[in-house]
Amino acid sequence: MQPKKLFFALAIWLAAPAFAAASESGETNPRIEEVLVVGHPLSAEGLVQPHAVLAGKQLERRAIDTIGETVAGETGIHNGSFGVAVGRPVIHGLAGPRVRMLEDRIDTLDVSVTSGDHAVTVDPLVAERVEILKGSATLLYGSGAIGGVVDTHTGRIPHQVPDRITGKLHALGGDNGDGKNGSFRVDGGFGNFAWHFDGFARERDDYDIPGYAESSRLRAMEAHDDHDEDEHHDEDEHHDEDEHHDDHEEEHAHGTVPGSGMESYGGAAGFSFVGERGFFGVSVSQLESEYGIPGHSHAHEDEHGHDDDEHHDEDEHHDEDEHHDEDEHGEEGDHQDEHGDEDLPLSDMKQTRIDVEAALNEPLPGFTSANLRLGINDYEHTEGDATHGTTFSNEAWEARLELSHRDWAGWNGAFGVQYGDREFSAIGEEAFTPPVDTRSFGVFWVGERSFSGFQLEAGARYDRVKHKLLRGVSPSRSPAEGSPTAGGSDSFDGLSASLGAIVPMGDIFQARLLADYSTRAPAGDELYADGPHPATSSFEFGDPNLEEEKAINLSAILDAQGDRWSLHGCLYLTEFSDFIYQQATGEEMRGLTVLLFSQADATFVGLDLEGTATVASWEGGKLNLSAFYDTVSAELDISGNDNLPRIPPERAGLGLELSWGGFDASIDYVRAFKQNDTADFELATDAYDDLRAYVGWAGEWGNTSFTVFLQGRNLTDDEQRLHTSIVKDLVPQPGRTIEGGVRISF
Repeated sequence: MQPKKLFFALAIWLAAPAFAAASESGETNPRIEEVLVVGHPLSAEGLVQPHAVLAGKQLERRAIDTIGETVAGETGIHNGSFGVAVGRPVIHGLAGPRVRMLEDRIDTLDVSVTSGDHAVTVDPLVAERVEILKGSATLLYGSGAIGGVVDTHTGRIPHQVPDRITGKLHALGGDNGDGKNGSFRVDGGFGNFAWHFDGFARERDDYDIPGYAESSRLRAMEAHDDHDEDEHHDEDEHHDEDEHHDDHEEEHAHGTVPGSGMESYGGAAGFSFVGERGFFGVSVSQLESEYGIPGHSHAHEDEHGHDDDEHHDEDEHHDEDEHHDEDEHGEEGDHQDEHGDEDLPLSDMKQTRIDVEAALNEPLPGFTSANLRLGINDYEHTEGDATHGTTFSNEAWEARLELSHRDWAGWNGAFGVQYGDREFSAIGEEAFTPPVDTRSFGVFWVGERSFSGFQLEAGARYDRVKHKLLRGVSPSRSPAEGSPTAGGSDSFDGLSASLGAIVPMGDIFQARLLADYSTRAPAGDELYADGPHPATSSFEFGDPNLEEEKAINLSAILDAQGDRWSLHGCLYLTEFSDFIYQQATGEEMRGLTVLLFSQADATFVGLDLEGTATVASWEGGKLNLSAFYDTVSAELDISGNDNLPRIPPERAGLGLELSWGGFDASIDYVRAFKQNDTADFELATDAYDDLRAYVGWAGEWGNTSFTVFLQGRNLTDDEQRLHTSIVKDLVPQPGRTIEGGVRISF
């Protein structure tokens, strides 16, 4: 990996002047402005692209189990959940390989992009702020950001030396599933050196729900299938089947989602040298997580029963069941009833990550600053039960260098180069994709220029992505022609460009207009998937003949700001050529639903609206009212059913927030409407309500501040199913949840 050595050398080159400047000046606390690095090179000038930032109290209140659930309250953003342990953001109806998950501007380097049951390896408890780019962000972050970016900033690499040691402690406990979590962070320094330590832990048992784990539509469909089977048997057999059907109904999980428990913990240490002209820092972090793969309690029993039928006759199977009852039921059986089947599938995940960052002011003539980021990752997770397991491994690294300039023919902007290498493999009986080595390279420029009456933004990028198969795809298992073999490769070249304007309209209104063209290379699993994936109950087939995905996006944004109110609206249209999607065939293989990756043109149209107003204020306090609405429609340009799967429903919400001295309280209501626009073999999803409340009291004791709080989610105990979830008919969201906790800062 020679490019990695090059980026290490660049980091040392950038850091050397900082060391020299510090040794000459003897200063221990340089100006903060000279070492801060923002997530977007143009952020100080204002961005045309729709975006959102979660930080401070807002982030503390929203931070839940996953980054997907944490940001899902923003307009246009939903959660593609797989229970409470897994949640990836869905932005304007786009998810998976179209939304890049970043940690401090570098990819999270996990395998969450390959499947909905794979967790993102960044925990909201370690976040200082979360930045979201809605819509194409390929100019800055490449092919995988055609739908947007969610960047979690951790502060694990210090950018400055603090005046004193500071820290934060957080502890929370809840009733649903006996959930609890805690975290800490401490920052300090001496001379020109700064250091950082953080850690977190969370655990939860199987969580409670207000009804059945399986949706009413799925249970009705299963009952209909059982009825069809009954019609093919005689009267005696029909009676036996009825009894079996009654037992089947009793086996449906009710009140709890089996296999939904989880536990995870992790931490990091970071160190930086801060000089007058810049800084150089390194951090090492580790995360370990074990979580259930819900939605398999009934299917798992059916699978074992099927195996028994193949190897034993009816009498032997009956004897075996009686012997099993005698040996294992009783106290152990009670334990399993309470905590779930010990044989249910689990995911055991481990990640070790090294991050490097270097920044330098005035590195070269004509350039105002340079910033280098490098992330190196060793990731592995095993999923399965006690007898069947598949190990997913991802050894990856990514680096980016940005050189900012000012006033080049009136343009302020940045040049950048990005390189990444990802060696992914899945080994085991249930590996659904072959090992692939993916290398990506990109070079870009973004800039802005102010004219009389408006501000113009522009940018362009070139990308090259190359996938190399480390093991061939079996032609006997793949329906696609020309199945590649080991050593084969596919390369994709892409261009992206953007042009936007910010137009002030008096003292209150401001319009933003954006047009961009972007491309995305097919992901490795979209090309080469070739096997069973029991976690998602699917048998997946890629298509090695897929072409690059192309998109033209138009966005019109209107912002308004008064003394006591603000409004924001965003209307967007995205036209895709050769949009890649998974198509359900209605067939089964080995008892799993067959899914094929296909391509067709597609159109996405959506609207985001939100507003806030201060409805009352008094000395030391105020009452704010907020409201939002979002919707997105997506259609394929094909004959027949043109709906895409897992497109979010319409939502509308209201919120009240009270602040009075050290007292804070809020109540938020969201209505998610019914989703009837479904793809083939996809069930509709009912509407649901989500009522949340928060009460907190803050105080101080010397240099220490603290907040004691109580919060509740889904207070109406409504059955909530996210249409964006691939297991929404098997795994609803948690029922009523009450939590209490404390936050301490010093």
